[in-house]
Amino acid sequence: MTMKTTLAFFALSASMAAAQTFPDDLVERGRYVATASDCVACHTGPEDKPFGGNHRIASPVGDIWATNITPSTTHGIGNYTEQQFSDAVRRGIRADGANLYPAMPYTAFARITDEDMHALYAYFMQGVEPIDEPSQQTALAFPFGLRFSMMGWNLLFADSATHQDDPAKSAEWNRGAYLAEGPGHCSTCHTPRGMLMQEDGGQYLAGAQVGPWFAPNITSDKAGGIGSWRKDEIVAYLATGRAEGKSQAGGSMAEAVSHSFSKLTADDLGAIATYIMDVPAIAGPARFDLGTAGNRTAEFRGIADPDLTDLGAGAQIYSANCAACHGYDGQGTKDQYYPSLFNNSDTAGKGANNFVAAVLNGVNRKTDQGHVFMPPFGTQTNAFNSLDDGEVAALTNYAMNQFGDGVTTVSAEDVATIRAGGPTSNMVKVVQTLIAVGAALVAVVLIATVIVLRRRKRAA
Repeated sequence: MTMKTTLAFFALSASMAAAQTFPDDLVERGRYVATASDCVACHTGPEDKPFGGNHRIASPVGDIWATNITPSTTHGIGNYTEQQFSDAVRRGIRADGANLYPAMPYTAFARITDEDMHALYAYFMQGVEPIDEPSQQTALAFPFGLRFSMMGWNLLFADSATHQDDPAKSAEWNRGAYLAEGPGHCSTCHTPRGMLMQEDGGQYLAGAQVGPWFAPNITSDKAGGIGSWRKDEIVAYLATGRAEGKSQAGGSMAEAVSHSFSKLTADDLGAIATYIMDVPAIAGPARFDLGTAGNRTAEFRGIADPDLTDLGAGAQIYSANCAACHGYDGQGTKDQYYPSLFNNSDTAGKGANNFVAAVLNGVNRKTDQGHVFMPPFGTQTNAFNSLDDGEVAALTNYAMNQFGDGVTTVSAEDVATIRAGGPTSNMVKVVQTLIAVGAALVAVVLIATVIVLRRRKRAA
């Protein structure tokens, strides 16, 4: 096949892809699958152009920019055939053959059935408005900027098997497993990663750091996971982002609630809950029923020159910035729209990252039950007080001591890490060092070989 023939073939394929017409019910099914997959959260940037890309994803190896996945034929996926679309979603391979990074959860989307994939393609080609604008390009440090390196990663860690029902389980359990493991890609955030950023299967859903937020343990462990939750509490959390007296969704989970879970049917939410409740328990630090109401305002209010060392500074910052909503004793409001800070998973469990992230970034969650909003105190642009790293650390230490586990502390440096987007990985430096050492060893071997050959030649 000549180059001209090849180009003509791809042009014809693209033309055929663009010319297809799909029935409305198939497009609507695809819309539901896209909603369950929460595609819009990652592929919509700050300009709020649905699926238009330009959304920055903070990863331990650098920033990854989500692409334009509208049916634009100039900057999106409008020229993708259905097979190319499926390969991108389920295998992480673009139409041009380049590999995607697993920030795109193709390792989970591989489980999407052929029927749902067909519907998903119909929706993106016919139910999404094209946006003819480019998205910012991802540029990771060497060697991760070489996308072909993902071929080896995929061979080691990617499972391309689609979902298969477990005949020993109920229909509801199987539906929940499909949604949680596939479109919902729960493990992408909630399962810890190994040295090469692969999911640790032995710690399935045991909790992991995702950017500035920590996706908590959601196994059936009663202390560290959500084994103490009732099914209706899990359903309520998925539908609204709140399980009263236990937890509230922030960060990427708030996005998942707003854009995805809150829009699923009650039956599907119940199925996800049934599956999650059956996930084997993995022990972790206690997350619920910790802390008590109280305040330390007597240590500084009305005192001309109060001692604001240790926890006193945090208590004053809390009184000035937080008490109006969360209560002078941390009790929250009666309806818990502003939640209590004791008996709260963000002031207990594994570290204080979520409390710090909530203070810095705020909370913004929209569902049919209303708009939940907490202003960000880590930016200079909001109408509220902007807190520096030391102030956020003092506030966090006070909250953890007064309302939480009484043990966890953070430093200003810890806060700076969360403000910058979360912990980074030393994997880039390690791999670069290994490559440099390997190259040096190869050079030494080559030089030694040349020397030996020259000596032999002289001796001869």
